[in-house]
Amino acid sequence: MKEKTIDYILRSTWMSVIKMYNEEAGKKGSTMATGFALISIDPEDGTPSTALGPKMGMEATSLSRTLKAMEEKGLIERRPNPEDGRGVLIHLTPFGKEMRDFSKGVVLGFDEAVKKNVPAEELQIFRKVANTINELINSKKIYNSE
Repeated sequence: MKEKTIDYILRSTWMSVIKMYNEEAGKKGSTMATGFALISIDPEDGTPSTALGPKMGMEATSLSRTLKAMEEKGLIERRPNPEDGRGVLIHLTPFGKEMRDFSKGVVLGFDEAVKKNVPAEELQIFRKVANTINELINSKKIYNSE
């Protein structure tokens, strides 16, 4: 194939973003997955552990490993959910909130750098194309299982 496929462009771009985020997170002894989890946890009220996986697009086993590592590093604590006796809320510790702010700054810094270097009209088209791809996938319009 002479021209790169859309899949290749998406995958290689995302791999570059992952590498960049992991390099930045590594400066604070963290990872992209940990940073993403920190940003996904409500800093005031905590977040039900069952809601985190879908919110982050992670499988339960990967999320469990990430949360265990975060707990061991003192970033989060698990507390019983007062509204659901069987459930657990994930809360950020003070250190977790500090690292959340760092992670959020990294994400916003990336966003700002892209916005400075890509015209607004092109970003709007990029978002529209990405949304269309997601809609095609989610509505099973690419590979119909019938």
